[in-house]
Amino acid sequence: MRRDGREIIMIGHDGHPEVEGTMGQSEQGMYLVETTDDVALLQVSRPDMLAYVSQTTLSVDDTADIIAALKQRFPGIAEPKKGDICYATTNRQEAVKFMAPQVEVVIVVGSPNSSNSNRLREVAEKKGAAAFMVDNAEQIDPAWLEGKQRIGVTAGASAPEVLVQAVIDRLKTFGARSVRVLDGVQEHVTFPLPKGLTAELPARN
Repeated sequence: MRRDGREIIMIGHDGHPEVEGTMGQSEQGMYLVETTDDVALLQVSRPDMLAYVSQTTLSVDDTADIIAALKQRFPGIAEPKKGDICYATTNRQEAVKFMAPQVEVVIVVGSPNSSNSNRLREVAEKKGAAAFMVDNAEQIDPAWLEGKQRIGVTAGASAPEVLVQAVIDRLKTFGARSVRVLDGVQEHVTFPLPKGLTAELPARN
């Protein structure tokens, strides 16, 4: 996009490492927007030569609103060839949308500085469930569970399975009697190795 002479609009959160790294690739002609209000206030040098990219761990719904606002204000804006929101993030958000209406509380296993974990909590809240995020099982507050019959558990893309299992085990100590795993999207995404590594594989075998 830069080689085509376009200015770049980055959809993301100020201060996020991915956003800082991406915006650091260009000394000028790059703009950050976090909300649709930012789009309305955006001042660019070449409105006819714009493109956008997005932070991979944003909420799918929130990003769609911002993209729609960009396209409405700048009809000729170019978009990435492929959707640049992480497939694992998208799948987890869709799973939470399905799960949240069926439960009273959603516990998200993830770090407080994890963007995609925070988005999962927000998605659950938008679907009407109380939602809390924990780094580990010990952070679960028993008060969250008082009078609740159905608890949902999900995890950020980088949370290891052992932490999720520890949360489930702690919920059992609070009286959880059964655990049901909801069917999710079957992920069949593969990533080819760089050519240099591929060439070395036969020799290592």
